[in-house]
Amino acid sequence: MSNLDEHAEIDVLAVEGSATTTEILEPRVVPLGGVRAMTVYRTLPQRQRSLVGAWCFLDHFGPDDVSATGGMQVARHPHTGLATVSWLFAGRVEHLDSGGNTGSVVPGELNLMIAGRGITHQELSDPATSTLHGVQLWYALPEQTRFGENAFEHYAPEPVIRPGVTARVFIGSLLGSTSPIETRTPDLLGAELILEPGASVRLPVRSDFEYAVLAENTAVTVNSAAVDHRFLAYLPPGSETLVITAGERETRIILLGGVPLGERIVMWWNFVGRSHEEIIEYRRRYQAELDFDPADPADAGKRALFGEFPAGQPRPVPAPPLPNSRLVPRG
Repeated sequence: MSNLDEHAEIDVLAVEGSATTTEILEPRVVPLGGVRAMTVYRTLPQRQRSLVGAWCFLDHFGPDDVSATGGMQVARHPHTGLATVSWLFAGRVEHLDSGGNTGSVVPGELNLMIAGRGITHQELSDPATSTLHGVQLWYALPEQTRFGENAFEHYAPEPVIRPGVTARVFIGSLLGSTSPIETRTPDLLGAELILEPGASVRLPVRSDFEYAVLAENTAVTVNSAAVDHRFLAYLPPGSETLVITAGERETRIILLGGVPLGERIVMWWNFVGRSHEEIIEYRRRYQAELDFDPADPADAGKRALFGEFPAGQPRPVPAPPLPNSRLVPRG
């Protein structure tokens, strides 16, 4: 998914936790598409916090009535310097990219696309899908891997069952489960946890990680801080345990974590770079390669940055105009 607004504000409330201060990040409502738009709730990025580890983007959507909104209809668009993580709770989305990869995104199974130096892809709801519900996540690639080749991986994690909680670890390690996915970004965690009604789960975590907890389907308590439905709790490095408490109903959360990236990034539209100039060049190349703008003769003979795409697909999405102000790195 796309439509990143670099300048959006999201409110932050600091709450004292058991070992560190917990920030509560409020989602911003973003319509994807036209009049019959699918609504997403975005908690990353925002001015106060651009990154959690290398995680730089979190959209939460649904349950969405596809008959009313048209579901997910995100035509071909570009990415650079990041990886996309698609994780569904209901529905089915068809993925197609310029690396020659196709794949269905279904509940409980991970689709990970590494953009590297450049890729384009589309995400379209399966016609049989009546309800769409899930999250779309991005993480920034570090300097040493961000110019690598693109890639695509699929993984169906086995559930890990512990008293009061069932976990599916799709990236990294938690509760004795380790994902085999090669992220090209060290020290990263992504997991879905389902807590039984009233359960309180104490998770041993890495003290060098920072963490984010999305209250996916109902309110939850994280290290004694109340987190409303669709809000995100952020915990800085320093905690060795994470205590998550459900309310009176079954509670689902998305847990993200990682060692702080330690790099400042520029994130605009669907591009992640390191400078204003890089973003301008990514946009220029995308527009020229897809014939939205005239080609520069200086590009003759260069390898295409964004790759070829099968014929007969929906028309690609043109890049929006660049902002009038200079894009500033954040970290």
